[in-house]
Amino acid sequence: MRRKKLWSRRMSVAAAVLMTAAMTLGSVSAYAAGTSNDGEDTEPVKESVGTDLLDNGTDEGGSGIDMSTAYPGVTVKAGETVSFPLDFVSLDGEGYDVALSATSLPENWSGYFRGDNKEITKIHVKPADAAAEDDQETQFSLSVPDEAEEGTYEVALEADAGEGKADTLELEVTVSQEESGQSDFTSEYPQQQGMAGTSFSFETTIVNNRSTNQTYSLSAEAPAGWQVSFTPSGESANVASLSVDAGGSQGLTVGVVPPENVEKGEYTIPCAAVSANDTLSQDLTVEVTGTYALTLSTPDGRLSFDAYENKESSVTLSVTNTGNVDLTNLNLTSSAPTDWEVTFSESTIDTLEAGATKEVTAYVTPCENAVTGDYVTTVSISNSETSASADFRVSVKTSTTWGIAAIGVIVVLVVILGVIFKKYGRR
Repeated sequence: MRRKKLWSRRMSVAAAVLMTAAMTLGSVSAYAAGTSNDGEDTEPVKESVGTDLLDNGTDEGGSGIDMSTAYPGVTVKAGETVSFPLDFVSLDGEGYDVALSATSLPENWSGYFRGDNKEITKIHVKPADAAAEDDQETQFSLSVPDEAEEGTYEVALEADAGEGKADTLELEVTVSQEESGQSDFTSEYPQQQGMAGTSFSFETTIVNNRSTNQTYSLSAEAPAGWQVSFTPSGESANVASLSVDAGGSQGLTVGVVPPENVEKGEYTIPCAAVSANDTLSQDLTVEVTGTYALTLSTPDGRLSFDAYENKESSVTLSVTNTGNVDLTNLNLTSSAPTDWEVTFSESTIDTLEAGATKEVTAYVTPCENAVTGDYVTTVSISNSETSASADFRVSVKTSTTWGIAAIGVIVVLVVILGVIFKKYGRR
C-alpha cells in the first residue's frame, strides 16, 4: 500500500512537469510562428506603400520629377505674351527624358515650351549633381488673345517621365485691362548745341511698365551723312536691340556725330524703341552753331617767289572759307621789310560764302637798294570772327639790266685798251 501511494505521487509530479514543458514549448512555437508571420506580412506592405509613394512623383524621398515656377500667378493685358521660367528637379537623383505638354488652356489661348530660344517638346532632367553644374533654362510662353475678357484663367502644364513618374503645374493668369503704367523712352536733355565737328551724347532711359520682359529694337532717322549709335549704360559696345525686364528700366547712350561739312542750323533725329507690345519714340535735337574758319595760300601751295629791287612782282593768293557760315568784310593786310611796298588787287572781300574760295593778286615791290637775298613777307586776312595768314619767302635777284650795262662797260674798256696798245705799243 505504501509503495502504491509513493508511485502515484511520483507519476503526478511527472505529469505536471510534462504539462509545464508542453505549455512552454507551445508558447515558444507560437511566438516564433507569430514573429515569422508578422515579418512575412509586413514586408510586402512596406514594399507596396513605398512603390505607391514613388510612383506618384511627389514624395521628396522617392523617385520621379518635380516641375515648378517662381511665380505661378501673374496679371497681364489681353493680347500680351507672358513667359513662365520653369525649374525641374529629379527627386531620386536619376536622369529622365520628360515629355512636356499643356493639358489645359483657355479657349483661343496658345502656348509652347521654349528652351535655348527654340520651341521644345521634351527636356532631359539631369541628376541633381549634374544639374548644378549645367543649369537648364526652360520657359513656357503663353499668348493671351486680344479678345480675352477680364477675369482669372487657369492653365495646366504636365511633365511626364513615363512609368507613372509625372508632375502637374497649375498656373493662374489674371487678365486685366488696367495698365500698370505706360512704357516710356525719355532723355534728360533732348536738345543740345555745338559747333560742326562736335560729337553729341544723349543720356536716355527706356522704362518697361509691362508685366512681361520686352526686347526693344533700336533705330534712328538721321539726315544723310550723320552717324547715330546706341550704347547701354556702363558698356562700350554699340547695340541694335536690348532687353528690359518687366517693370524695369535700362539706361541708353545715344551718340550723334554730324558730318564735317554740316551747315549751321537745327537738326531733329527721331529715335525709336520697338518691341512686340510697345512702340516708343522720342526726338533728339542738335543745333549746329556757326563755325568760322579761313585758310590763306596759293593755288599750287607754294609760298615763295622771286623779286627784284624797286620792281613790282605779283603772286596769286587763294582765300578759302572753311567754316559753315558766310564771312563778310574780310580785309587783307601785309607785313614786309622796311621801305617795301605791298598792294592787293582787292584789299577787301565783301562776302565769302561757306566753302568758297576766292583768288586775289598781291603785288610786292622791294626797295630801291634791296640787297640780293631772301626776305620774309607776311600776308594776312581777317574779320571780326576769324583770321588767317601766310609767310612768303621772297628771293631778291640782281636786275638783268645792270648786268648788261656792266658787260657793256667792260667791252668799252677792252676796246679802249686795245686802241691804246695799238697806237702806242711800238714806241
